[in-house]
Amino acid sequence: MCLAVPGQVIETKDETAVVDIQGNHLDVLTTLVPDAQSGDYVLVHAGLAIALISPDDYHEHQRIMQEIQNYAQRALEQP
Repeated sequence: MCLAVPGQVIETKDETAVVDIQGNHLDVLTTLVPDAQSGDYVLVHAGLAIALISPDDYHEHQRIMQEIQNYAQRALEQP
């Protein structure tokens, strides 16, 4: 199984970009998404931006992840 996580492009340079993924800034290759610009949202897998995504998709993913985190926290609090 592969996992790609969404992030926002902070800056681009040549064939790389700095991407914010939940507050962590990572350098990723943009070979597959050469049109990525600062402010765009991308899916990142293994250090490579693999696709551009819409702001709506990005925010929906963030909402779902928050929901999962809340559920996990409640489960840990139960005896």
